[in-house]
Amino acid sequence: MTTFTRAAVAALTFAAASGATAAMAGECAKADRLSTPQTIEMQDGSGVEAVVLSTVPLDGWRGVDGLMLRTRRLTIAPGGIVPTHSHGDRPAIIVIVSGEIDEHNSVCAKPIHHVAGDETGEFGADLSHWWENTSDVPVVILSSDVVPVEEPTGDSM
Repeated sequence: MTTFTRAAVAALTFAAASGATAAMAGECAKADRLSTPQTIEMQDGSGVEAVVLSTVPLDGWRGVDGLMLRTRRLTIAPGGIVPTHSHGDRPAIIVIVSGEIDEHNSVCAKPIHHVAGDETGEFGADLSHWWENTSDVPVVILSSDVVPVEEPTGDSM
């Protein structure tokens, strides 16, 4: 089993255990879904504080080695930007705890507006995106993802 496959299995198991569903608020409207991914602009991050809340090494679990499940709290200041990043090899589940934020991504023609209580799964070779807080209050997000053990601090968004 490849590291990519192991990461996918771990993410799907986590999603099932957390009660994630296929249809969630704050997702791309069917009419806006792109059949061919678009190239999105590269955005540098700013105004983002990422704090690792917990990690669980996955070594030995179903043949997984060198990966961990990590949960972080991201606080995005007004005007802040979570930088452009890919989820081609890093499955994640995001929960908007407070505030409102816009997601610009490669598989949706329009930005996706997320509000407190929204959750979204992030995974796939075609998915790249960046997030923007256009409001005047901080946004708090919980992010759980599968990453190499070498990345515990949250340098990858």
